[in-house]
Amino acid sequence: MKSEDTPFEGGPMDGRVLPVLLGPTGHPPKTYRIPVPDAAGGPPTVLVYRRVPRGPGGKLGLQRGWKYAYDPEGGKKDTRLKWPWSKPDAGPGAAPEGPRPDATP
Repeated sequence: MKSEDTPFEGGPMDGRVLPVLLGPTGHPPKTYRIPVPDAAGGPPTVLVYRRVPRGPGGKLGLQRGWKYAYDPEGGKKDTRLKWPWSKPDAGPGAAPEGPRPDATP
C-alpha cells in the first residue's frame, strides 16, 4: 500500500506528521480516528481528525495535498449521503410519523 506523510493540526496531535495509508483514489481517508488508551484502564478516548485541503492551489489551481484538522465534536456530524428521496432523520424537531391531525380522510 502507498502512504503519504500528512500533517495534523489542533488537538493533542498538533504539529505532528504521520504516514497515512492512501485509498484506491490516491487520497487519505476523510476521517482519521486515533484511539488513546485510558490510564485507569477504562475505555479508550478516540480523537477524531477530518481531512481538509492543505492550502490554496498553485497557478493551475491544483490541490497541493491534504492535512487533518482536529474535530472536537468527535465525529457527531451525519456523514450519510443525502438523497432527495430519503426520509428526513427523526430528530428533536422532527414531526412524528403517521397521519397529520389536520389531514382530511
